[in-house]
Amino acid sequence: MFFTYLRRELRRRRKAALVVASGLALGIALVIVVTSVSAGMGKAQDKVLQSLYGLGTDMTVTKAAEPTAGTSERPRFRFDAQDGDSDAEQSSDRVMVQGFQTLSAATVTEVGKQSGVSDAVGGLSLTVVKVNGQFTRGQFQQGEGGGPGGPGGGDGQPQGEVQGGGADFDVDNYSVYGTDVTEPALGPLTSSKITSGRTFRTTEANAKVAVVDSAYAKEKKLEAGSKLTVKSVEFSVIGIATADSGDSAANVYLPLTQAQTIADAKDKVTTIYVRAADSQKIDSVKSAIQKNVSGTTVTTSADLADTVSGSLSTASSLAAGVGKWLSVAVLVAAFLVAGLLTSSAVSRRVREFGTLKALGWKSGRVTRQVVGEAMVNGLLGGALGIALGLGGAYAVTAVSPTLQAETGGSAGGGQGGPVGGGFGGPGRQAAARTLDVALTAPVSVTTVAVAVGLAVAGGLIAGAFGGWRASRLRPADALRRVE
Repeated sequence: MFFTYLRRELRRRRKAALVVASGLALGIALVIVVTSVSAGMGKAQDKVLQSLYGLGTDMTVTKAAEPTAGTSERPRFRFDAQDGDSDAEQSSDRVMVQGFQTLSAATVTEVGKQSGVSDAVGGLSLTVVKVNGQFTRGQFQQGEGGGPGGPGGGDGQPQGEVQGGGADFDVDNYSVYGTDVTEPALGPLTSSKITSGRTFRTTEANAKVAVVDSAYAKEKKLEAGSKLTVKSVEFSVIGIATADSGDSAANVYLPLTQAQTIADAKDKVTTIYVRAADSQKIDSVKSAIQKNVSGTTVTTSADLADTVSGSLSTASSLAAGVGKWLSVAVLVAAFLVAGLLTSSAVSRRVREFGTLKALGWKSGRVTRQVVGEAMVNGLLGGALGIALGLGGAYAVTAVSPTLQAETGGSAGGGQGGPVGGGFGGPGRQAAARTLDVALTAPVSVTTVAVAVGLAVAGGLIAGAFGGWRASRLRPADALRRVE
């Protein structure tokens, strides 16, 4: 009898049921879309952060550089004089530790022993400035300002002058990162995929091998099997790496020991990449390192996320703030409207319910009938809302609007080279860097489950309004309505 009456009433009141279900559907669909877009923005931000410090890194340990007053940070070069008719080409490299003050390799072990630390790996960030050219009559020497025949005055480029002669030369400025090949799962190289050749083997800790970023390899016409000379040391290119998103962490990756050798920085690192044993206790691990390893700066991914700006940050804030409260407001309004419409429908059925009570129906039976109808409307609204929400999320993913994420850098470093600041290490550039990220809207099972829960809640609330109104009806109400 319950289901027969329920089916008959729903068919008879299709328009009213559709209005109630549509209101609930709108609120539920909005919740799904906002939740999915927020999840997509979270993934986009993770992708940006991953491009800065690599996979698996919960925090980094660095030591801020301390510039020395009265000294120039520009590299200085000297070349032997050649006769005016000489075609001899000369080359000179200057390798500089980039961005941070170096830390002892023993600090890596010390950090690794701290409570809550699962793994700690050191890395060395370098910038190489290479000058190639023909120099005649006199010498070329790096100076404070540009001069006739100098390499130009671009930001981050060496500027100098030719004393007593002429010169025809070019400058190559690129970044090098020394990675601990015995710990391949941690560090900036993990944010790139090997697209040609292979990556480092754990036995190549002191091998003269290199992995080159794909963009730099294309520019310099390098491939797996090519030779690359850094400060008179010849390295074999064993692989080409392509960054998963944004720019690569460095142009060239070398085994840490080799990077320390060419930089005259034996047993030194600039950045320590740390993985916490429990991702829920990152703050306590950070506190332990700061307390027990003096003179260092510990930066977590949450700290770095605060430095990301641009349209990604703005949209993320809107989704988390305005979007969330808009969803709540629409849901509350939908629930209230559904409740009021259900209550109003009961009021219009006074004669019907009064007659049923006169025939012997108990108030509880009438209330159950009204709640049953409201629950069906709620589930129908939930189904429509889930369909609309999935459609909206699919549309966002299909369009994939491009958002920009700007990561601010700090002073120092040449063009394309890593610098200090922020999370530390090779991911940070001297100037602010803008990354383009495609937005998606993934819908999780949890989101769908929440939508179903909201549909049930909406039906219960509407049923509560209607049931309360129906429970107050008396047989005499039907008689008065007839009169």
